Parts: sequence; structure tokens; C-alpha cells
Amino acid sequence: MRYNVRSRVLLVGGALALCSVALVARAFHLQVVDNEFYRKQGDERILREIAIPTSRGMITDRNGEPLAVSTPVESVWGNPQELLANPERIPELAEALDVPVDYLTRKISQRGSKEFMYLKRRISPAAARKILAHAIPGVFSQREFRRFYPQAEALAHVLGFTNIDDRGQEGLELAFDDWLRGKPGAKRVIRDSRGRFVEDVELIRAAEAGHDLTLTIDRRIQYLAFRELRSTLLRTGASAGSAVVLDVDTGEILAMVNLPTYNPNAVDPRNADARRNRAVTDVVEPGSTMKPITVAAALSAGVVTPDTQVDVSPGHMALGRYTIRDFRNYGVQTVTGLITKSSNLGAVKLANKLDDDYFYRFVRGFGYGQKPGSGFPGESSGVLPPPDRWFGSTKATMSYGYGLSATPLQIAAAYAAIGNGGKLVTPTFVKGERHEAREVLSPHVAAQVMQMMQTVTEEGGTATQAAILGYHVAGKTGTARKFNDTGGYSRRYVSFFAGVVPVENPRFSMVVVVDDPDASKGYYGGLVSAPVFKSVMDGALRLMDVPPDDIDTWLAAQAEADAKRREAATDAVGTAPVVPAVPVEFPAERAAATLSAATRPGAAP
Repeated sequence: MRYNVRSRVLLVGGALALCSVALVARAFHLQVVDNEFYRKQGDERILREIAIPTSRGMITDRNGEPLAVSTPVESVWGNPQELLANPERIPELAEALDVPVDYLTRKISQRGSKEFMYLKRRISPAAARKILAHAIPGVFSQREFRRFYPQAEALAHVLGFTNIDDRGQEGLELAFDDWLRGKPGAKRVIRDSRGRFVEDVELIRAAEAGHDLTLTIDRRIQYLAFRELRSTLLRTGASAGSAVVLDVDTGEILAMVNLPTYNPNAVDPRNADARRNRAVTDVVEPGSTMKPITVAAALSAGVVTPDTQVDVSPGHMALGRYTIRDFRNYGVQTVTGLITKSSNLGAVKLANKLDDDYFYRFVRGFGYGQKPGSGFPGESSGVLPPPDRWFGSTKATMSYGYGLSATPLQIAAAYAAIGNGGKLVTPTFVKGERHEAREVLSPHVAAQVMQMMQTVTEEGGTATQAAILGYHVAGKTGTARKFNDTGGYSRRYVSFFAGVVPVENPRFSMVVVVDDPDASKGYYGGLVSAPVFKSVMDGALRLMDVPPDDIDTWLAAQAEADAKRREAATDAVGTAPVVPAVPVEFPAERAAATLSAATRPGAAP
């Protein structure tokens, strides 16, 4: 058979041409007609969707001063696959991160199938740049935000804190987390084979910054309360304490302090007890701070007047297997005198004149046994047992503050209601938030109770150390024995003072609770808690420019101080002329109010 070269060449050429056409057709089909699969595969290797971080909203006090701010930081991350491909660089990376080499190696190996892992989170940009300067393959950084609290321990319990992902964990950071957090955005980018971002492809979702939150807190008053409460705990050896300041008219919480405290900028997870906001979550038996409410109930029922005589001799009274005692035998007292002297027997005798259901409803009307409604996480409602759960002495002991329990915030709100003409306002942490006031006491009876409580801080009362020069102060001390594990009361105490100032035009309600003061250093509320009230309110009245309502006492004190200065100067220089002392002046508005008070018809000389 003759060998035909030409035919063979044509055959091979045709076969090759046919293969070429098939390959071109297949390539055209894959790249043009049906390219979705391979396009996706390519995109998965170079395209990445990454989050756009957003800052958390700022928290400010009522005057716009920052209380919680988010600052930009960097987080260093790595690609475990690329790091394992360069094992000789891991020791260098460990040194840069300041972690043991074996720990880092194990951590990377455990995530060997992943493409992302955090190496060090929320560090300063300078520290991140120092790590990246080593140019280790597979190590990158990204922008994040970290929360910072300028007031630190002083506001820790109110604000709470955020976790490493900038989410609220406690306090108002948790209560308003959705409002503060905002919404992170997202974008699609092109990344090269070394994980570096080459180009932004498209914006998938724009980042929405968190909203700012303005609180009712005044950081100046907050710091005053923090400083004075801390000083008192050191002086008395007490284990804990709380203080709450409310605006009487609006229910705005101007200050809320608890001790012990913690630093929200560096939270110790082991110290959970110090993070508890005792003013809102912890309940105590209110002791004698209940007596003004018992008196108000009796006045409202019409069974007594402020001048009704009550015989509380001989200073003790048997009630079943219990004996109720006063500090001493006060004999016959008016109803006002019962408040002035803080008579337990007097409170019991008034409560015995009242119907059980009436007394229960009256006390509950002041917010006891119910959550205050401030919106703070973990609010306690306290304990107010209904009449069907009372036994022989329950009503009697409730009249002077035992057998029920309340939080410091509840007590402060109840006293604010008395100062607000009998209108109970829901306390709030948010400036501008308003709640409808509920009348729980007639304005006439509220004014009577205020006048009675004023005698507590005057000569002969139990809280003269709460008196403030230039202002009439209405308040009530309390000293409650602590319940023990055996079902009785121990020789440990909780010291209270609750008050309203000034009496003529009430502006502030404040409660001070000091837990377990050293009995050898004094434990009565008038000795332990009243001075805290005096110092904080003295400063708050001046900071908020509240006019004095006791100008005569202030002028008399000024005259006495001037006379002493002159006498001292005369003794020092003999007959040399004495330069008159410059009197302490009130701010402009207070001076105008002072002039008005001194010149109005019927004013005292």
C-alpha cells in the first residue's frame, strides 16, 4: 500500500483544527456564555466583604460634659494559613506581641484552617504600627473603638461598661445599648495574594454612628457626693454606702454614688460585688426614715394634727413577745415632737389609729413595693407585705421602718414627693424625659410634714449636723439594725439620713445610706450620714445657684463672724484700726433674692 504523506498531514491538521475549535468554543462557553461559576471562584479569591466600624455614641452629663467617649484604636489580626507557611517568623511575631512563642504557635496551629484570627485587640495605633513594622507575612491591622470613662470610679455604677466588642454590659451602657451602639457598615474590597487590600470595589452598607445620650447627672454634684461618701466610709470604718440626689420637681437623678466602686476603664471580672449599683438593686429596712410617711398617713386620715398630744412614756411598750423602745422616755409629745425626737412608740401609736388596708395603700402610694421605673437594669421593687401577710407586730414595726424594705432610690423618690407638694414623679436618668406626676399626698399635709421634718435639723433635733447655713433643711435620720442569719437582728447597723432642701421652695431630695459603720466610732444616722448630706447639699445649692430661704440666720452668722474677727484683730494690734472683713457674697441671683426677702412686707428685721 502506497504511503500518502499529504493525506496524513491533512488528517492531522484537520484534527488539530477541530480540537482548536472545540477549545475555543469551550473557552467561549465558560468565559462568556456560562461564566458564573468561575467568576464566583475568582471573586472568592480576591474579593472580600469587610465591616466598617462605627463609633459608639457619647454619653454626657446634663451640662454637656463627656462621661463616656469612644476613642479609635487598632486591632492586629493575622492569617493563620500564611503564618504557618512562614514558621521561622513566628518567634519574631511573638516577641512583637509580647507573648510566649509556644502559646502563639499553639494558638495559630489550632486555627490553621482559618484565614482570620485576632492577635492583639484594641491597642493604640502607635503600638499597632510598631508590630506591623516587622513586615511579617499574614499580619495586618484594622480600626476599632474603645470606650473611655473620664470620671472613672465616681460614675462607674451609673454608666456601667462595655465589653471588648464595644457592647454595653452593665448600667446605662446596657440599658441604652441599642441607642448608643449604632450600626456597622460593610464594603467589598479586592485583596491580593498576601492579604493586602488593593482597591475598594463597592459600598454595601453605610455605617451609622451611635446616638449621643445626655443624662440628668451633674458631674460636679456627683463628684461631691462621691468624695464625701468615701471620706465618711474611711472615717467610720463602714463597709459600704450609697447616696442619691434627685431634683424634686422633675425626678431627674442628679447624682448616684455607691461604695465600694471599681474602675470601668479596667474592669476586674473577679470583683463582681463592687460593680453592684446598691442604690438601685440593694434593699434595706428604711428605719426611722419611714416615720414622716406614717405621720403623713395619720394627718391625711384626719386622726391627728401636728399639735395633737401623744403620751410615749415610759419609753417602752410590750407588743406580744417583743418590746418596742425609744432612745429615752420622751413623755408627752406633740405629733411634731414625735418626728423631732424620732419616737418609735409615737409612730406605733399613730399607726394603730389607722385601718390596715388604708395604711398599706398609703405607703404603697409613695412607691414602696414597686420598681421606681428609672429604666436602670436590675431595679429592685423592695418588699412591702400586704395586710393578709401581716402578723401581730408587723404593722407596728412597719410604722418605724422595720418589716418592709426599699432601695435608696425609692426612699429618695418618696421624700421628693413630700417636697413636691405630695406629687410623686418617676425618677429618670435621661435629661428631657418627663413623666406625669401622681398625687399621693395633699399639698397641705405635705407642707405640714415638711415643717415637722425641719425641726429634726434644728436645735433639739436628731440631725443638727445636717443644717446648712442660710437654708432651712427638712429631713429625717434613721438607724436600723441589720438582720442576721439566725432570723433576728444583730448589733450591726445601717445609718440613714433623708432630706429635702430648701424648705420654702424645695429643690433637692437626697438620701445617704451608710452600711455597717464601726459601732465604736458611732453609728447613729445623725452622726454618720447627716454630715454627708450637709456637705453635698451645701455645694449643690451654690453650684445650682439656689437662693437661700433663711437669710436672717445667715446674716446673724455673718455678724457674729465679723465681731469675732474684729475682736481677734483688736487683741492682736491693740488700738490699731481694724479693716472691716469682706462678707461672703452670694451669686448675683441669690443676692437679688436676698434683697427681695429682706424688704418684703412683714419680713423679719
